[in-house]
Amino acid sequence: MSTNDDDNVRAAAARKGSPFLSADQAAHYLGISRRTLNELLEHGKGPPLRKHGRQNRFHIADLEAW
Repeated sequence: MSTNDDDNVRAAAARKGSPFLSADQAAHYLGISRRTLNELLEHGKGPPLRKHGRQNRFHIADLEAW
């Protein structure tokens, strides 16, 4: 399976549930470690966050656009 096919499978699986992902889920979706995601966010280079109460969430569309 090619990388593009892997991405499509991952996106389809994520869309079956909520379009909002936790940081762990977003890192997995992007194929990076949670630590790398945190470092990107600290330097203002990560995907946009959305606040849901006290929780930070990532929308799948934002991850795909990023």
